[in-house]
Amino acid sequence: MNIELPLWPYVYGSPSGVGNIRSVPEDFIVVENLSFEPSGTGEHAFLQLQKTGENTEFVARQLARFADVRQRDIGYAGLKDRHAVTTQWFSVWLPGKADPDWTQLESDKIKVLQAVRHARKLKRGVLSGNRFKITVRDWQGDKVKTLQQLEAMKAHGIANYYGSQRFGHGGHNINKALAMFQGAKVGREQRSLYLSAARSFLFNQILAARVADASWNQALADDIYMFDGSHSSFKSEQPDADIIRRLAESAIHPTGVLWGMAKPIVALNALEQTVIDSYPELAQGLCACGVEMARRALRINVADLQWHFVDDTVLELEFTLPAGCYATALLREIIVLP
Repeated sequence: MNIELPLWPYVYGSPSGVGNIRSVPEDFIVVENLSFEPSGTGEHAFLQLQKTGENTEFVARQLARFADVRQRDIGYAGLKDRHAVTTQWFSVWLPGKADPDWTQLESDKIKVLQAVRHARKLKRGVLSGNRFKITVRDWQGDKVKTLQQLEAMKAHGIANYYGSQRFGHGGHNINKALAMFQGAKVGREQRSLYLSAARSFLFNQILAARVADASWNQALADDIYMFDGSHSSFKSEQPDADIIRRLAESAIHPTGVLWGMAKPIVALNALEQTVIDSYPELAQGLCACGVEMARRALRINVADLQWHFVDDTVLELEFTLPAGCYATALLREIIVLP
């Protein structure tokens, strides 16, 4: 079995233009927003770094060498794009030790913006969101349609697809997951990547089915809903007037399953079950690897979405998305992505 990435359906029609989003790193700017304020005291040094053209794991390794600590003593909240300018937090466990001179870490690609202490290691996912500033160059297209799509996304949100970078070039990571499930040996980092790709693919397939039948932002029988800005959820066998109202107000969102083991066993809705049954190798492999079931919102609100045509060929966008959500899920609605 070999899986090819499909072209998942769009919410707001086909893309209205073409353009380049990473001509230079400064065209893709990301700033992490922590969900808490570091306390100022504790064994962990929290560093806010601005990095250009470097991936998160490479910088984490540099930090470990610089501070003379183990790799596992470095924490970060999420992976960030390499081909970008990203402002990101890291933690370094320094029990009983003074901070080194962090300015010596700086280079033409890494700047230290803040250094503050905190009691606990920085954990994955503890962000309130990410702020993006993206410049689309060499833009060509239908400006009227683009503006209509942007207005619609600002008002009604976007489908919460995982971005193509989750799956590797051409979906490579999904097929590597299949090979791993069949016994291929992989390293620990690769194992995590492949499991994430397999589970994300199944989620995108579920979301795609609901986009296709226009239920991605509507209520179905046996749906589980997530509160906006929260991971808390609740189930409703049949939608009532209150659920329909809150969906219309974007206060809650339908969710899709992130497949894995569940104890006790959780029943899926009919659409989810159909998708999971269509990919038994992925579904069984995830469970065999001990991945735990979770939920993910099918829709997300786009906070403070702003846009500006600098000229006829340059479009600037600014917006904030919840942690774990992809800017490319918005961009794919208005421009054809490579």
